[in-house]
Amino acid sequence: MRTEILGRPPADDSDAGGNPETHAGHLGYHRARDGSRGAPVAVDFDRPHAGLVVGKRGYGKSYTLGVLAEAGARTRGVAPVVVDPMGVFAGLAEDAGGDPVPATVVADPTVRADAIPPERWPALVGTAPDDPVGALVWHAASTAATLPKMRSVVADADADPGTVRAATNRLRRAASWSVFDPDGLDARALADGAATVLDCSGLDDAPANAVAAGVAAALFGARADGSGAGPSVDRLPWLFVDEAHAFLSGVASAPLRRILTRGRAPGVSLFVATQRPNALPDVAVSQSDLRVVHRLTAGPDLDALAAADPAYLDSDLAETMPTSPGEALVIDDTAEAVRTVAVRERDTPHGGDSPRASAVTPSHDGLSTERSPDSAPTDRN
Repeated sequence: MRTEILGRPPADDSDAGGNPETHAGHLGYHRARDGSRGAPVAVDFDRPHAGLVVGKRGYGKSYTLGVLAEAGARTRGVAPVVVDPMGVFAGLAEDAGGDPVPATVVADPTVRADAIPPERWPALVGTAPDDPVGALVWHAASTAATLPKMRSVVADADADPGTVRAATNRLRRAASWSVFDPDGLDARALADGAATVLDCSGLDDAPANAVAAGVAAALFGARADGSGAGPSVDRLPWLFVDEAHAFLSGVASAPLRRILTRGRAPGVSLFVATQRPNALPDVAVSQSDLRVVHRLTAGPDLDALAAADPAYLDSDLAETMPTSPGEALVIDDTAEAVRTVAVRERDTPHGGDSPRASAVTPSHDGLSTERSPDSAPTDRN
């Protein structure tokens, strides 16, 4: 049965290897009107893409992102990197059914301090760039490449003692996050052929944004080297970001937007996922050539997607909204087509299942005993 490859021009059924499915990742199956399974559906990994995965809690948003990351890890020439703010993607590195999924989990990700542009440092540490404290932090980031040297610049600054003290405290707090290191993650380490999961579940929004910003900047810079020497990494980076509203409204916004708007030429892809599409900037929706829509019911979320509805969507989005977990409406702007897809089961464990009170039952002696995992219902998040 022929596989439809989403994100690939209809007239182009080949890739560099001559096999149309070599650089395509299995996503699921067509869902027929009667609910039956149709032909297999894959996603094109041969070219760069900007993608959006949305859905309310429990309907498969993070699960689908994991399916895509599995597929990317199995594709030659692709370097998947997952920003995992909830700690649900570590299963990618566990045993897989079928083909193995090469993946590693970085439990304590770090980036270089100078991966954050100097003008973004005031916002990162919670001050305004035109405030004296923010201006001093900006100056330190412009002068020094490491956080200890930034702190030295501040300490030696010829400025009001109160300003110096406040800036010192801001940078001390940044140091306490333990996410800045001169030997932090670089593009070569991230593009080694295996999927890299950056576990940010122990980080607050600011340090998690610092990690995402540093990684996004490193991947884009490695492929868009302006020296004329060509890209410093050969594989095409695919950056997957869950809970994207927290990053596209924070310090990571600028490098992520740069990939969305300028990533095609250097070959850098970005897939973001969120329960709250209305909290995303318009560019995250308008620049996405693949939109995977699980069930949404909130009016503002539907409105955010409807604002970018293509002319070939011949019905109202709310009327065609999927109703079951694992089902998705896929808007493929490359092929100018809309497909209803049943997302396949993951081959690696999914860490996004919610605990259930029904999974714990009282024993005869009054103590609680947990049911076996096979008897406990699971959710798709």
